[in-house]
This record gives sequence, C-alpha cells and structure tokens, in this order.
Amino acid sequence: MVIVMAPQAGDADLAEVVRRVEAAGGSAFVSRGVTRTIVGVVGDEAVLESVDVTHVPAVAEVVRITSPYKLVSREHHPRTSTVSVGGVPIGPDTFTLIAGPCAVESAEQTLAAAQMARGAGATLLRGGAYKPRTSPYAFQGLGVAGLRILADVRAETGLPVVTEIVDAADVDTVCKYADMLQIGTRNMQNFSLLQAVGAAGKPVLLKRGLVATYEEWLMAAEYIAQRGNLDIVLCERGIRTAETSTRNTLDVSAVPIVHTLSHLPVIVDPSHAAGRRDLVVPLARAGMAIGADGVIVDVHPDPERALCDGTQALHGTSLEELTVAVATIPPLLGRRSAVTADPLPTR
Repeated sequence: MVIVMAPQAGDADLAEVVRRVEAAGGSAFVSRGVTRTIVGVVGDEAVLESVDVTHVPAVAEVVRITSPYKLVSREHHPRTSTVSVGGVPIGPDTFTLIAGPCAVESAEQTLAAAQMARGAGATLLRGGAYKPRTSPYAFQGLGVAGLRILADVRAETGLPVVTEIVDAADVDTVCKYADMLQIGTRNMQNFSLLQAVGAAGKPVLLKRGLVATYEEWLMAAEYIAQRGNLDIVLCERGIRTAETSTRNTLDVSAVPIVHTLSHLPVIVDPSHAAGRRDLVVPLARAGMAIGADGVIVDVHPDPERALCDGTQALHGTSLEELTVAVATIPPLLGRRSAVTADPLPTR
C-alpha cells in the first residue's frame, strides 16, 4: 500500500499518518519527492485492511499495489520519473550522456578525460575513486584522494560527479564530494549498503547484477526507495551468459521491459557490457534506439596506459562516432540532450 500525501500536508499530518500505520501493526517508510510525499506501508493483508487514513484531510489518495516492489512500481507512479543530478535531468524527455574515466588515476588524466567527455556531449562525469576488482592485486582506486580530484575537476568543467560507493561506512565521505552515488553490479544486493545510500539523500545509479532478474534488480531499488529516496536511475550493464566473445551480454530488452514495470529511468552501460572499444558505440546506438534514458561510457586520454579497463575506453575516432550518435539519434525519438545547470567555467 502507498499513501500519497496532499501537497499542503505538513509534518504533523505526516506524523499522524505514520502513527496510524504503526498502530495497525504496519511499518511506514516515508519518501519525500520534489512535488509530493508518499508513505509506503508494509504489512500483511490484515494490517493493510486495518490501516485507516480515509478521514485524514492531508491524504490525497491510498493506492493498493500488487507488485512486490511498491515504491518503484509503475502502479505507484504511471509516468516515468525524472531524476535531477546537480541540475542535469535523467528521464523520459531527455537523453543524458555520462562519461569519464573508469578509474581516477591522476588529476591530469581525470581532467583530460572530463574535457573529452564534455566535448562529446556528456553532461555528467563518471569516475571511480573506489574500484572493487575481481583480482585483489588489481588497482583498487585512490580513495579519498580520488574523490578530491573529481571535485576539483567538477569545479573546472562544471560536470556533476557520479562515483561508486562500495562500503556503507564511506557514505558520509563520498557524499561530500559526489553528486550521484553509484552502486556497482557486485553490490546490487548488498542490502546494508543500499539502505545506507537510500538514507543519504543523494541520487543513486543502481547497476544490474551479473545474473540478476528484473524483479531482483527492482527489489534492490526498493531497498533504496524504502529509506525515503526515489531519485534512482537503473543501469543495464550487461549480464553473464554463455557467450565469451564479449565481456558480458548487453540485455537491450531490459530497457523497454523495465520501463513497463517501473517508473524509474533506465540507462545502459555499453562499455562494461562489451569490454571492447569497437563494440561500445554500436551498443550505445542500440540503447538509444530502444529508448534508454541515457548511456554511461568510459573515456580515457591514453587507453593503452589505463590502470583499469583501457580496452573499452573511448578516445579519438571512436569518441567522435559517439558524439555524432548522441547528437543525431535521440532527437529522432523526440528527446533533447540534457544540459548542465551551469556554463563551462572560465579561468
């Protein structure tokens, strides 16, 4: 059950609704959006039947939702949501390019990659300060030093920062530097991390797990939403299949199917799906054509020397091809390019 509060509802009204839910034996989860506040009610059928808010003036409507994921379901919110990240929209009316280095290696490398990304039409900068790797001997990221570099590059370029978080203990630290928190594929079902990120109040980019079903992916998003945060963007980044010619298999059907199930925006990550530079742009085009709300790609000024995933990083002609695709394909589908809140800073 979802209880939608009226626009004029105050804190006392909300507290009264929560009190009534808990008095009936249910659990109430409050989510404050830009235009409305909702209360998700969790409990068995007897609890839901006994929750009585029909005579509370501040309640706009009560919606019974049959899907297991209540707050992120399209039953709850018929129109696809738009998530704002540092003033940059991700949603159904725009197409958003997120680009940058897979890993922050140095200030010079990150700034160069950000300038490349912006030149290609990117309005958000991705970059990893913490890098969970399959091998414990691989480069694990610069940590806080990497976060500081990203913040400096944001000041230089005006691009809001998307960066991964891997430990709930680091939420406060990462929030000081990032505009959007990324949950990587290996942490999609790290439920304590999902809850901590949900309570942090920052937009979240949730990548699909390597073998996760759509329902499991959306249930992971529900953990975030349950803590009061519906600013969630889903990212299809490839799943593990029997095919070995690519790093993973980009499941393009995820975009339209999940759009029918959930109101959350969906983007694709062709870089981590392919693992090969020559396939990134074709897969990005496929994502655009099938209705993705954006793409996230790796770029690097010197991929051959990259400390992480250099084989899939765009540069030179491959980045030029992506630039053309971003400028031409989304408008054919009625989408405009997302724009940054501020112009490129001048020195």
